[in-house]
Amino acid sequence: MSLYAIGDLHLSLGGSKPMDIFGDRWTGHVEKLRRGFEAVGCNDTVVLCGDLSWAMGLDDAVLDFNFIADLPGKKYILKGNHDYWWQTASKLNAWFSENGWSNIALLHNNAAIYESGGERVALCGTRGWFFEEQASAHNEKIYRRELARMESSLICGSKLGADRLFAFLHYPPLYGNGYECAEIIELLEKYHVEKCYYGHLHGPSVRLAVNGYRHGIDFQLVSADSVDFEPVKII
Repeated sequence: MSLYAIGDLHLSLGGSKPMDIFGDRWTGHVEKLRRGFEAVGCNDTVVLCGDLSWAMGLDDAVLDFNFIADLPGKKYILKGNHDYWWQTASKLNAWFSENGWSNIALLHNNAAIYESGGERVALCGTRGWFFEEQASAHNEKIYRRELARMESSLICGSKLGADRLFAFLHYPPLYGNGYECAEIIELLEKYHVEKCYYGHLHGPSVRLAVNGYRHGIDFQLVSADSVDFEPVKII
């Protein structure tokens, strides 16, 4: 069994949000995703790092999630900044069950264990934060909530008896222009996170993505267009 990560599927199978307006790389991206997942086995695990569907509500997202469910592997999903369909965990879990999507689960205020070769790896994550968000009292509240969710997930992972902790975010916790979300990085260091995977960056911004070791943590961008629409194998 292998572990993979990819973010930013940006599906719109029930709507009319063409992605090729964001560049030729996105032309036919649904079929590219389908082909990219051919390397994933049915017993593998894939973490989807947010921005999964352009849908505005659950009814509009059904076709997109049918597509996701039909992809091989167990999928753990994070919330992205464009996932406007997102609801409470109880509503989403009920929705998954009603539609028979048993291979989709949330990574939100919780953690999951991936086991391989006798090793237990905790999968922890949340949406995160980025400098694009404006500083305001409202956004400060959201930021604090994201920090709490990140720590809650890391605590859950630690309590599950994991040998290693991996973090998954939608927003990059650091960026090549010198930006760092210091408080998120401090949490990753505090709980001895080994690897951190994130999405959100596309097009020209990909060249400023941080890939590699910083603060003793291995960071990697996994937005779909930056990895040729193929899930990145972690283990």
